[in-house]
Amino acid sequence: MKEEQFDMDPRYRQAAKEAWIGVGVFLLNIAWWAGFAYGLGMGPPEKYTYIFGFPAWFFWSVIGGFVVFSGVIWLVVRYLYRDMPLDADADQTQPGD
Repeated sequence: MKEEQFDMDPRYRQAAKEAWIGVGVFLLNIAWWAGFAYGLGMGPPEKYTYIFGFPAWFFWSVIGGFVVFSGVIWLVVRYLYRDMPLDADADQTQPGD
């Protein structure tokens, strides 16, 4: 493909947008994990609180983070990502349009 086609094809803009959204969600997940793991887990183990038998720092950073970010990913894919043809010769119209 010529370089001009990369600028004109909306699939590349959408793919770049989706990639940056994925990086943003990843960074938020890491911040969530580090904040709870290091924030609640810095004290002595004798002072830990427990949720369902897990230390609170582990529960919120790992288990809670998994639940929350599973929902975040579902929302992102549902509302921000677009289904589009990936074939080079594909018609630009969506099926069913």
